[in-house]
Amino acid sequence: MMGSGQYGDSQDTDDGRPAGGTVAEFPITTALEFHERPIEASLGIAYGLIVRSIGLGRGFTAAVRSLAGGEIKQYTRLVEDSRRQAIDRMIENAQILGANGIVSMRFDSSEIGQQMTEIVAYGSAVRLGPRR
Repeated sequence: MMGSGQYGDSQDTDDGRPAGGTVAEFPITTALEFHERPIEASLGIAYGLIVRSIGLGRGFTAAVRSLAGGEIKQYTRLVEDSRRQAIDRMIENAQILGANGIVSMRFDSSEIGQQMTEIVAYGSAVRLGPRR
C-alpha cells in the first residue's frame, strides 16, 4: 500500500463505491517525503474518521466462528472496508486544505462499547511539486 506511494484496488466496499475511491490517483506514503517529488508546502493535518458496527446478525455468526479459532472473515472485511473509507475521507479533507499528497500517513483504532470500532487515518497534507 504505502511503498509505491499510492493505494487502491478494484474491489467494491459495502456501500457500492469502488474501494479506494479517489485514492488511486492521490499519492500517500508513510514516509516523511516522496523521493521523486519535492514538498512545496505543508498544509496541516488531514484525517478521516469512521465508526462502524458489524451488526447483530453478522456479530453472532462471527462470535460462533471465533469459538473454532482462525480468521473471522466478517471482521476482517469490516476492518478493510473501514480503513478504505477512512482513507477516502482523509483524502477529501486533504483536498479541502489544498493538498495533492499526504506524507507520514498512519492508522489508529479503538473500540467504542462492545460492538463499535473507530478507525482514523491521518497524515500531513502537502502540496507536491513536479517530478524530479
